[in-house]
Amino acid sequence: MAQFNSGDVLSLCKRRGFLYPSYEIYGGLAGFYDYGPLGVTMKQNIIDLWRSIYVLEEGFIEIDSDIVGPEMVFKASGHAENFQDLMVTCKLCGEGFRADHLAQDFHPNPGALSKAELQALIQSENITCPLCKGDLSDIEEFNLMFKTKIGPGSGRIGYLRPETAQGIFVNYPNLYRYAREQLPFGVIQVGRAYRNEISPRQGVIRLREFNQMEAELFVDPADKSWKRFAAVKDEKVKLVPNSDEKEIETTFGVAVEQGIIAHETIAYFLWVTQRFLRRAGVDPTRMRFRQHLKTEMAHYAADCWDAEALLSFGWTEIVGVADRGCWDLSRHTQYSGAELMAFKRFDEPKEVERDAFKPKYGLLGPEFKAKSAKVGKALEGLEVSSLKDGKVEVDVDGERFVLTDKYFDVVRIKEKVNGIKVVPHVIEPSHGLDRILYTCLEHAYSTDGEYTRLGLSHESAPIKVGVFPLMARDDLDNKAMDLDRKLRESGIVTYYDESGSIGRRYARMDEVGTPFCLTVDYEVFENGTVTIRERDSSHQVRIPFEKVVDVMKALLDGKSFDGIA
Repeated sequence: MAQFNSGDVLSLCKRRGFLYPSYEIYGGLAGFYDYGPLGVTMKQNIIDLWRSIYVLEEGFIEIDSDIVGPEMVFKASGHAENFQDLMVTCKLCGEGFRADHLAQDFHPNPGALSKAELQALIQSENITCPLCKGDLSDIEEFNLMFKTKIGPGSGRIGYLRPETAQGIFVNYPNLYRYAREQLPFGVIQVGRAYRNEISPRQGVIRLREFNQMEAELFVDPADKSWKRFAAVKDEKVKLVPNSDEKEIETTFGVAVEQGIIAHETIAYFLWVTQRFLRRAGVDPTRMRFRQHLKTEMAHYAADCWDAEALLSFGWTEIVGVADRGCWDLSRHTQYSGAELMAFKRFDEPKEVERDAFKPKYGLLGPEFKAKSAKVGKALEGLEVSSLKDGKVEVDVDGERFVLTDKYFDVVRIKEKVNGIKVVPHVIEPSHGLDRILYTCLEHAYSTDGEYTRLGLSHESAPIKVGVFPLMARDDLDNKAMDLDRKLRESGIVTYYDESGSIGRRYARMDEVGTPFCLTVDYEVFENGTVTIRERDSSHQVRIPFEKVVDVMKALLDGKSFDGIA
């Protein structure tokens, strides 16, 4: 088998209509790609597979939120201040580069280095501009957010979302009610996100406009067991733990027992991710999960793993699965003032002690007159944690009042409660759709230099069946077109082709990953059969014309090709 690289794969993608460089007639624009006809279909197939797993099998709900958000949302999420990469600029040609990318040949994981450590590495190794060999500037921080203005005039500052997750978090109150106020519940979103990458490269691996499939699972912070984990705990997985950074093969159950994976819920969704990627067409022998190093992991994260695929670029992250704790909902509570919590009901009422405000109604009456009762009642409903510098704010009929400790005491009370309020923790499987699609293409690609084949999975392949008449005459073409129509009406995507030799037609279908081809020859008039050919083995069998639709559905559902003969 001939060696190939990403350029070969991207050349095929452009030639056959999977991916096109954006704005090519104007010289192109780095970090942007368009999906061609086959790419659109393949992308939708991967989305449909992912959605079927998360919505139909796992019971998640789905939303579609806005792409533009106000500045406060991204201040709360931390993106406005902290979403940045480290950049150096060539003093000679003026080109900017990500500093960690330039240091990849000099350190096993430069992305985990601090700004000072990375600066020292660049200087000690005398790293220069890869384009003109000019000297580099000192490292500076570059925010990746696309900034915009909402409305005319001064307007409001807004940003294009750098991820789809924030739309789920800000909708938490609506989604919690929709989920009948029960934990756990999961939400998914598929859509575009935007990051102003410093030096996008590697084709569709690093884009400025890209597609995400994100899931947010809201769970009880005190219970991260998962009832369905027992069914998958013996499944095998390849892991690279951050303890020794060496790849091991184990089972999900053993990894949880040994504390390699933090808990059952993370482990279960690593299994879900592994299953999805394999079904989409990622080669299991070139896939693993790498745990974030301590220096990589966010301070609020309990555990974080990347699903990595081995590509011509090296090991590349395509999915991240993280326990984000209560960070997201707590931050949005802090910045919005909204209560983003869940009520955890006890099996039996419990007597608890807590601090509470005790209004001094004798003083509230003269001060607030007719509203004094409402002010007191509002005060009683507040948490003592809202007390700041001896003052507290209450809201009565849309009017806000500031009360000093002259008007209340803080007392210890006992009460029976049916439950407590908690801030849910978030488990997040975040999928890079463009990277997954490209991984499926590269893992499916094989060539001997002259003949190229894409061994795409049945579920990802954009065309499921090629339909050919042996000759475009003698009514063979009409029979083939009739067969093509029946397959399409049954929901199977086909490609009708009557030009060139059968061999060339097979080759065209193999090159775009079509799993099966049907040829209508003269035997259709003699014994009512047609030929079906399997892409991967090139084996051919004859099946009745009238049973083609049922046979194709069975094959695409996973039935063995040998079983249809």
